Amino acid sequence: MSMRELTVLGTASQTPTRLRNHNGYVLRWDDEVILFDPGEGSQRQLLHTGITATDLTRICVTHFHGDHCLGLPGTIQRLSLDRVPHPVAVHFPAGGAEYFARLRHASSFHETAELAVKPITADGQRITLGVGTLEARRLRHPIETYGYRLVEPDGCRMLPERLSAYGIGGPAVGELLRAGHLDVGGRRVTQDEVSVVRPGQRFAFVMDTGLCDGVYALAEHADLLVIEATFLASEAALAAEVGHLTAGQAARVATESGVRTLVLTHFSQRYADPRRFHDEAREHFTGELVVAEDLTTVPVPPRRVASAG
Repeated sequence: MSMRELTVLGTASQTPTRLRNHNGYVLRWDDEVILFDPGEGSQRQLLHTGITATDLTRICVTHFHGDHCLGLPGTIQRLSLDRVPHPVAVHFPAGGAEYFARLRHASSFHETAELAVKPITADGQRITLGVGTLEARRLRHPIETYGYRLVEPDGCRMLPERLSAYGIGGPAVGELLRAGHLDVGGRRVTQDEVSVVRPGQRFAFVMDTGLCDGVYALAEHADLLVIEATFLASEAALAAEVGHLTAGQAARVATESGVRTLVLTHFSQRYADPRRFHDEAREHFTGELVVAEDLTTVPVPPRRVASAG
């Protein structure tokens, strides 16, 4: 049975706290299990979730600041230790290839796992997956940084009442889907006449960045948006200086982009009370709002329902 959900491994930014591990997020999307930004301690956090190294199919790194990548050595070595039988793709900014090479071989181990190393070389680069398209967009941060989004192709939803009106049922429905049309009683019935578009689901992952076009491109119509909210509005000037977002800015992006579920994360250690992020974001966003905590799971919302018109 297919499953689409986000598991949060860590929610701290530069400095972990007693309650917050460094970054780490796992998206389970049908057959794809994608680890995003494994910070220090991610391998141990996985042990608390029931997700294993063997489950992973892909690793995506937004940039090479330590809180987003220092978990790579342990994770990569674990793939070999557990003799993961399938290739695991790894995506990261091409400009950080030297950092990736150092992390991959940070210590001596017997490498048996197959890594399919596929750097991101351009803004808007797309990778075709069995479940949709993974797209990378350039973000605004002091070093080369990309966010990611996973987009499922649109499908269609057949309308039983319209099928019935044309006398179409049983195997004929499958024939209609395959051909796009069906001749019934001397009349050609097209698929568009008996169906509506079923929008594909969208997931977006936006880490360290100031506001820029890439943020909005990634967030557009996302069913689930995971986005950094390192600071509160009281530190907006600092956020702009170091290339980060406030909770309010993240919430406004979500509202303006038509996001359904907003997940805030990557919190500065200076804030002890997570309710402050919730309260600030709620001033700008009325949808489903999650202030992420370590080791929690957030389901991808059910597909949007298209009207028959």
